[in-house]
Amino acid sequence: MNAPQASVRSQVSEQEWQLRVDLAACYRLIALHGWDDLVFTHVSARLPGPEHHFLINPYGLMFDEITASSLVKVDMDCKPLLPTPYPVNPAGFVIHSAIHAVRDDVVCVLHTHTRAGVAVSAQQHGLLPISQQASVVLTSLSYHDYEGIAVRDDEKPRLQRDLGTSRCLILRNHGLLTAAPSVAEAFLSMYTLEAACQIQIGALSGGPVIRVPQAVLDGVRQAIGVQRTALSTDATWAALMRKLERRNPGCDA
Repeated sequence: MNAPQASVRSQVSEQEWQLRVDLAACYRLIALHGWDDLVFTHVSARLPGPEHHFLINPYGLMFDEITASSLVKVDMDCKPLLPTPYPVNPAGFVIHSAIHAVRDDVVCVLHTHTRAGVAVSAQQHGLLPISQQASVVLTSLSYHDYEGIAVRDDEKPRLQRDLGTSRCLILRNHGLLTAAPSVAEAFLSMYTLEAACQIQIGALSGGPVIRVPQAVLDGVRQAIGVQRTALSTDATWAALMRKLERRNPGCDA
């Protein structure tokens, strides 16, 4: 596959370039944590401005290969807006475009097909309140029933309705999704959701579980307001970027 054009940075604003770096880092962190699924699934990021332009992965690259320059800028129909040597996958953008179309508060949509995530999505009871991670996720979680491979535009209204104002979405029999105002927040939300799913699969394999009492769950939302601040998000994302620089440098190329 051809290398990306070296001039991409010169064609975009500094704000867009920073978003490209963050999104490329997110892809590499997904690979580092073992959440990728070969070249499938997507993380999208909405660019600032009224044009409804987005960044998405070039189809065919492994997540640990993605760089800021190789990300593809597309419109709402997933048509490339800058010259690129890479193909794109419009079918995979259906879920993302549906959410971006109605959630002005969302910059980043992150979707995975992890084993634990798909396993929980296939369980009739969904995510159980059996861990601290789950108690956090349950403050902003919705579900969407499986309608087959998400390639049809007529599924979009139901996706939009089911997500509502939530940050996390379990796609039944399919996988997990997070939607947030920044790449960092979408990644950290997925980290918590994925951990909750892994814990649940492990716990249920060992016998009966203890549920967190409803009174405790009711107090979690207020506690999150104290813990989830811009400072904590920025500090965690900076630490992840340092880890990525040690393990897989070059996302800013």
